[in-house]
Amino acid sequence: MFLGTHFPKIDDKGRLVLPAKFREGLAEGVVLSKGQDRSVVVWPVAEFADYAGRVREASRSDARARAYSRVLFSAASDETPDKQGRISVPQALREYAGLERDCVVVGNHGTVEIWNPASWDEYLNAQEPAFADLSEEVVPGLF
Repeated sequence: MFLGTHFPKIDDKGRLVLPAKFREGLAEGVVLSKGQDRSVVVWPVAEFADYAGRVREASRSDARARAYSRVLFSAASDETPDKQGRISVPQALREYAGLERDCVVVGNHGTVEIWNPASWDEYLNAQEPAFADLSEEVVPGLF
């Protein structure tokens, strides 16, 4: 499980040093792709394979499912962290998420997200009041 918020930098070659606490869970390889809210999602390979299987089950006659699948898979890049725990973030994904040197890396349970710091702050500031005020189930039957 990936937890926490970290503030690594992207180097001049487009590489990001993964937070030390995430490296073991990502050592076998990762898949990076576009995420919602203009983030980059870093999936452990096995987690991405499971998710890809569920996406493949969606109806090919549904235009939204086709569009989602095309955007997700066409932007995907498989990477293997090097010995220093660095991964390359492709230029197209850096542009999509507005990533330059500074970034925010957040754990999101089974995935990791890479955000532009201003975008992350804006997102968090918009979401935290509703989170703090929750008084009913978010996921019915779970919590």
